[in-house]
Amino acid sequence: MSAEEDTRTYRVVVNHEEQYSIWAAGRDVPDGWTATGFEGPKQECLDHIDEVWTDMRPLSLRRRMADAGQ
Repeated sequence: MSAEEDTRTYRVVVNHEEQYSIWAAGRDVPDGWTATGFEGPKQECLDHIDEVWTDMRPLSLRRRMADAGQ
């Protein structure tokens, strides 16, 4: 199925490291991930992630760097 043919609804999910992904709506969210509440067509979900995921470093790395004063 091409991107143009994909009419499914997706949801934006986030893990404990504040890393984002999309997951098909209607499917159980995998262990370790939490739905953010944003759902829609695939491209809208990807656009949303582009807006909210501004620092791609895992949360644990950001914390270590902050503790080290970097």
